[in-house]
Amino acid sequence: MTEEGQQESFEHYRFELDKGQTPMRVDKYLSTHIENTSRHRIQLAVKKEYIKVNGKTAKANCIVRPGDIVTFEMPYQRRGLEILPEDIPLDIVYEDDDVLVIDKPAGMVVHPGHGHFSGTLVNALAHHLGISQGPDAEDERMGILVHRIDMDTSGLLVVAKNDESQLALARQFFVHSTDRRYVAIVWGNLKEDEGTITGNIGRDPNDRMRFKVFPDGEHGKHAVTHYKVLERFGYVTVVECRLETGRTHQIRVHFSHIGHPLFNDERYGGSEIREGTIYAKYRQFILNCFKILPRQALHAAMLGFIHPRTKEHLIFESPLPEDMQALIEKWRKYTRNMTLSGNVDAPDEDY
Repeated sequence: MTEEGQQESFEHYRFELDKGQTPMRVDKYLSTHIENTSRHRIQLAVKKEYIKVNGKTAKANCIVRPGDIVTFEMPYQRRGLEILPEDIPLDIVYEDDDVLVIDKPAGMVVHPGHGHFSGTLVNALAHHLGISQGPDAEDERMGILVHRIDMDTSGLLVVAKNDESQLALARQFFVHSTDRRYVAIVWGNLKEDEGTITGNIGRDPNDRMRFKVFPDGEHGKHAVTHYKVLERFGYVTVVECRLETGRTHQIRVHFSHIGHPLFNDERYGGSEIREGTIYAKYRQFILNCFKILPRQALHAAMLGFIHPRTKEHLIFESPLPEDMQALIEKWRKYTRNMTLSGNVDAPDEDY
């Protein structure tokens, strides 16, 4: 309790609205900028007077505008990111005294954060490496993570086992000298067999969970994705992507920007039927495809870097996971049968 007898308040979130932010109600703004919450829960927080705009208690119909500072304050401290070892199996592709290469399954969060305080890759690494960290530690990454991939993206990650390796590997990622190849399945039939997508990527001012492409010089960071077509199925295309830069959600954002979002990528518009026919059986076919791959179709298939101690150029490859293999095979069968029969409304069990 404070001297005035009021319960002390702790700041859990703070947002300073970007200059490109569209004016909107504060409850709507926070519901799109805080993970794992709903507008109803935000409205309850407003009624409890936990939400402030520019230091003043806000009402639900308060309109926030560019330059405003929105804070979410609660009568208890926010939970610290205590990293505890957890005995979670790891698919270790390579390990020596300096580095560790992991093949991460889809669905595993890389680092603890809001809504994910256990079961993460870092919890598993803490157990494997015999280290842990309390909530007050200055470096909450433990100095081991050099890069990340999204929770629902599968594939290869490199981990540094000491400070020297961490600095050396981080430098390679910073200057973009690593070699990273991804396999993705995107909506639509790309016009060219090979191409390059260039566009500054920054956080979407209207939805903190999303990123978007901005005009050069306006906002965001320079990003370049090279791609080549591996297989075409008419309504979807399998592509290999090579990252020249490494921005958050880069492949997902770039392909969404050019009108070819990743298959079943809910955040960037790929979980809707974007191509194909209006027939009910085709719709059922797509829904069955979504069940086979209940995530965005993206896999970190190859990773190359210079070993920080030996200076050897190491290259690692990961085969496509079973769910992406099954999806590709389902599309192969669909297009083969459609070509033979000329019937796009054939029963889904044929595929």
